[in-house]
Amino acid sequence: MKRNFRWLIGLFTILTAILSPALAAGQSSTGQPDLDARREALRDSILANIHGATIAKHIYDVTKFGAKGDGTSDALPAFRKAIDTIAKTKGGCLKVPAGTYFLRGPLTLVSNLCIELDEGATLKFDPDPELYPIVKTSWEGTYLYNYSPMIYGYGLHDVAITGKGVIDGNAMTTFATWRKIQKPAQMRSREMNHTSVPAEERRFGAGDWLRPHLIQLYDCKRVTLEGVKMINSPFWCVHLLQCDDAICRGLRYDAKLVNNDGIDPESSSNILIEDIHFDNGDDNIAIKSGRDNDGWITARPCENIVIRNCHFKGLHAVVIGSEMSGGVRNVVMENCDYAGYCKRGVYVKTNPDRGGFVSGIFVKDCVFGDVEDLFYITSRYAGEGLESAHYSIVTDIHVDGLSCGTASAAALVLQGTDAKPITDVSFDNISVREAVTGISFSDVIGVSMGNCHIGPSAGTPTQVTAKDKIFEK
Repeated sequence: MKRNFRWLIGLFTILTAILSPALAAGQSSTGQPDLDARREALRDSILANIHGATIAKHIYDVTKFGAKGDGTSDALPAFRKAIDTIAKTKGGCLKVPAGTYFLRGPLTLVSNLCIELDEGATLKFDPDPELYPIVKTSWEGTYLYNYSPMIYGYGLHDVAITGKGVIDGNAMTTFATWRKIQKPAQMRSREMNHTSVPAEERRFGAGDWLRPHLIQLYDCKRVTLEGVKMINSPFWCVHLLQCDDAICRGLRYDAKLVNNDGIDPESSSNILIEDIHFDNGDDNIAIKSGRDNDGWITARPCENIVIRNCHFKGLHAVVIGSEMSGGVRNVVMENCDYAGYCKRGVYVKTNPDRGGFVSGIFVKDCVFGDVEDLFYITSRYAGEGLESAHYSIVTDIHVDGLSCGTASAAALVLQGTDAKPITDVSFDNISVREAVTGISFSDVIGVSMGNCHIGPSAGTPTQVTAKDKIFEK
């Protein structure tokens, strides 16, 4: 009896040693992860590291520096004078009263600066390319020198743009027309990337037709963008490049020019995107980490991102890639819906040129209307890189609560590669009223599904009749 008791104690000790690490990591005794617990723990750990900008309380009125909100006078000298004063006094808030302030060139920000746009205030930029000097930047995932963004900050901390006002890129007549003639410079930039030409030698500008961003913050810490509305952007609206600790909250968009992405975090970390009303001419949110060689060499993932309570309208709602060579991980998307049409709801795209990885992606309780595809992951984007060997790792993707009306192409798509299949994906509580293709999975390993309704829900079987019994013979 004592021997059996000692044996049971020993067995219990061994089992406890085996199971305790799994239980501590939020796993059941069967080894299946508690995905809700993982998602919530990840989200909360990310939010604990996000604080946004802290700005000195001194308030400066831009009109006191000579700015006129008449829509025609050049207000740029007054803005620059005010910003210089704030830099010398160790920070403050630059208040912009109602009016239209015409800016004949870019605003270059400084640390400890908040630009607060009152309701009725508009910053309207002159679209003349000659007014925008060449600065250190990035274009479609390649580091280079190009036209300054209309609002630009490099190497700063504690920067904010807030208020109820409008930022108008006014790019309709110049920059917005350049896409059809950008191809030679675009391909030259990619060749420089692939051949590791030093970034200092990658000079673009007049005659190259590479459009600048509306707002770019590059290598900045503690950033807050809140409340303002953006219209008529020359290219991407908000580009957070190598930033850490940034809040984008309550932004509004009516930006439908060419490639007017809403928010593009690239090689950035600890980002909160919430309560945004998107209406964009391209992706609403596009998460990136550099293209090809530049992404591998920089090796800075885009990570720790929370997206919640957003209202999507535009081409695609949330995109990862295709410039993701430095990797993307730890993204939580919760409680989002649609304000209008989106072609795709969630879209992860890479190809065998990119390398890198995508992992730790959680989608919870998001609703769309009519789409082309509801959820789409492809490792074969645009048919590029098919002869390459830089396959991406796509793994640990979990969707719980995702719905739409009609999916005119497909509800759920996973396209891995034979060399690197997509692994560890789960779908639960998926609801699609109608889909031309319900599920299309290829080159995948470890996909689980539960409580998914694609197309009308199946009814309850009726009682077997005498007529049915002829098929039993």
